[in-house]
Amino acid sequence: MSVNDNEILVKITSAGTISIPKQFRKYMDIQKGEYVKIILEKEGLLIRKVIISY
Repeated sequence: MSVNDNEILVKITSAGTISIPKQFRKYMDIQKGEYVKIILEKEGLLIRKVIISY
């Protein structure tokens, strides 16, 4: 997987940090310990769920 300069991969902690509201995490089916990609765009940030397979 390549990561561009305007994309940062962050881990959602057990506290829900980066502070994505619970209803958004539920809608996106994002669980504790999973990853999201944060993409910097002209109008703001875009957050996408990422599935990492080893």
